[in-house]
Amino acid sequence: MAWVIPIFLAYVPGLVIGFMIFTLLITRYHEIPLRPPRGEWSEGDWPPVTILIAAWNEGEAIVRTLEQIAQLDYRGSVEVVVADNNSTDDTGARADAAAARLGLDYRRIFESKQGKHHALNAALATVTTPLVVTVDADTHVQRESLTRLVLRLTSTPQDQHVSACAAALVAENPLASYVTRMQQWDYRLGINGVKRMQAAYNTALVAQGAFSAYWAADVRAVGGWPDAIGEDIVLTWAMLGSRGLVQYEPLALGFTVVPVKLDRLLSQRSRWARGMLEGLRTHPPPRQHRVLAKLVAGIDYLVPILDIGVIFFWVPGVILFLFGYPLIFGWWSMLLLPITLAVFGFLQRWQARHVFQTLDIHPQPDKRGFIGYLFAYQVLTSAAALRGYGQYLTGSGRRWK
Repeated sequence: MAWVIPIFLAYVPGLVIGFMIFTLLITRYHEIPLRPPRGEWSEGDWPPVTILIAAWNEGEAIVRTLEQIAQLDYRGSVEVVVADNNSTDDTGARADAAAARLGLDYRRIFESKQGKHHALNAALATVTTPLVVTVDADTHVQRESLTRLVLRLTSTPQDQHVSACAAALVAENPLASYVTRMQQWDYRLGINGVKRMQAAYNTALVAQGAFSAYWAADVRAVGGWPDAIGEDIVLTWAMLGSRGLVQYEPLALGFTVVPVKLDRLLSQRSRWARGMLEGLRTHPPPRQHRVLAKLVAGIDYLVPILDIGVIFFWVPGVILFLFGYPLIFGWWSMLLLPITLAVFGFLQRWQARHVFQTLDIHPQPDKRGFIGYLFAYQVLTSAAALRGYGQYLTGSGRRWK
């Protein structure tokens, strides 16, 4: 145990946190000017885009999503395709009516085979534009987001091809419950911070289906979206391994509806954990062609160790410490708290200055949610991740939601 405990509580967490801090300190974000990839500011200079929205029983959400898409300031042509995955509610009727009212270039495709990948691939087969963007039916895109996403996707860092670009997501409903209060900080500090670190090496590990852009030819070249609970994760890793780079644009902002209830949050994080293992199995990091991709993707091998450490070492250690038994860690372990606060402070200030200020967005302060995120959130999500690992190893059934 003298070796095991430091591995789970110190060495692995220190390695991951240190790598992230090192990366964020030595790299600078370079905003791409809002002008077309070539020529002057005119419609013909912007590549046509097809936005795919996979929807299953999203009658309550689909109209608002289409309304936000209609307000995009993208100067090129935009076609919207709703991939109706055998919905049993009024998703189709509401989407059709909203698209007609908004004047969208719109189509709806009905896919009877249940599964998000079936819906997306059926829609992809009809796409004729060079770029395809996926948006979840409960994600609301910011006005400039598509323009910034396309600019980052069409850039060529180190003269290399960018296959996909992930947008930045923040919580649409941050104050709906205490569960959403904690999640808003996870999206703002955790998820977006990790993506910035990965993108510094041109290896964003998840071009999430909620809001990301891809070259349609690259998606087709790797066989489209796979039959996996983490279809966006496996697709991203396939592109990294055979097609090119995957980037991230923090100013391409999307507001996604996060789970309000704890059980829905835990189910979501279990699915994400299973998706990560699917990616590691299908496209192991050692098979990546670029050395940096091997390194960044290989960090995911350490994530289960972090989750095990939180549940089986950190939580028991805190309980024993509070009762006067510093058997697992002592006062020196409390240094983790100021280090964590310093990292979060850096990430929060960066986002406030470079994202929210630039886009003229003013999120409400929420100290209560931050305290819950700091002291309880990781325990909850690590427990959910362990359940997801167990579901993956036992081959239990999968659900879209």
